[in-house]
Amino acid sequence: CVGAVVSRVYGLKGTVRKAAHNPVLEAAYAQNKTPEHIVIESLSKQTDLRERQIERWFRIRRNQDRTPVLKKFCESSWRCTYYALIFAYGLHTLWDKEWLWDTRMCWIGWPEHNVTPDMYWYYMVQAGFYLALSLSLFTDVKRKDFTEMIVHHIATLGLMFFSWMNNFVRIGSLVLLVHDCVDPIMEAAKMAKYIKKEALCTFLFVVFLLTWVVTRMTLYPLRIVNSTLFEATPVIGMCNVYYVYNTLLITLQILHIIWFYFILLIAKEAVIGGQLKKDSRSSDESVSTDDASTSSSSSDKVMKLDQNGLKLLEQNGVAVHKTPTD
Repeated sequence: CVGAVVSRVYGLKGTVRKAAHNPVLEAAYAQNKTPEHIVIESLSKQTDLRERQIERWFRIRRNQDRTPVLKKFCESSWRCTYYALIFAYGLHTLWDKEWLWDTRMCWIGWPEHNVTPDMYWYYMVQAGFYLALSLSLFTDVKRKDFTEMIVHHIATLGLMFFSWMNNFVRIGSLVLLVHDCVDPIMEAAKMAKYIKKEALCTFLFVVFLLTWVVTRMTLYPLRIVNSTLFEATPVIGMCNVYYVYNTLLITLQILHIIWFYFILLIAKEAVIGGQLKKDSRSSDESVSTDDASTSSSSSDKVMKLDQNGLKLLEQNGVAVHKTPTD
């Protein structure tokens, strides 16, 4: 894919170096992926390997279990492309529709609402995408919010099904448009992070954060959910569909709040650490590295200097403090 070509230009690799097979070290790795120094000393005696060699083996072994950055980049690239195109198409389709500007028009005249060909294809493409996305969750990079994503996709597909069956296509199209607005920015920020374009990543993250607040924390609850809860009642009444549809919409809003919490965590880390960290939803320990040849080269990349001049060396996930030298 195009994403793979671009990623290779920036030196991302699709494979990771594998650690040499060693039954003793494998058994120790199964118990603890980041062993303490006393354990490393014991393993050195058992295997006749130097402590530095064992540390290197564990580092390579951890990288072996992580998802290659190339795969993450390619996943984000095709999602970014889709979200950008579908948002542009949706905005073009809805721009001259009266319900985009006045949500009351989503209900006036219901159920006699004609579905135009452009709206039909907008719905069908989106339904197919979310169905495919639900299935790809089991093969894509595993994240901590896997359950939340499953709930999100089920709720989204449920909303599309009920809105199509009950001719709530107008309000349904607004839900899709609001969601698609923020997604391409998020995926673009991830891509910038993977290729180590920190300035671009930070800029995109700020845009993403502001867009999220405007769309999913403001427009969605105050315009769309408010419309389905109150503006729809005089037209459709308090029927079963009313309760089902609003339950699914509120479920999405709860997920928005949960993800907003994750976003704030990333923003907090960026302010404290000086740069954006990895996606806090990722189950990987960190961005995988393709070359772990020496301990010193890896250490140099994660060496930071705080305001007191104290060097914080993060190695193997353990913070080690050293007294600064004059």
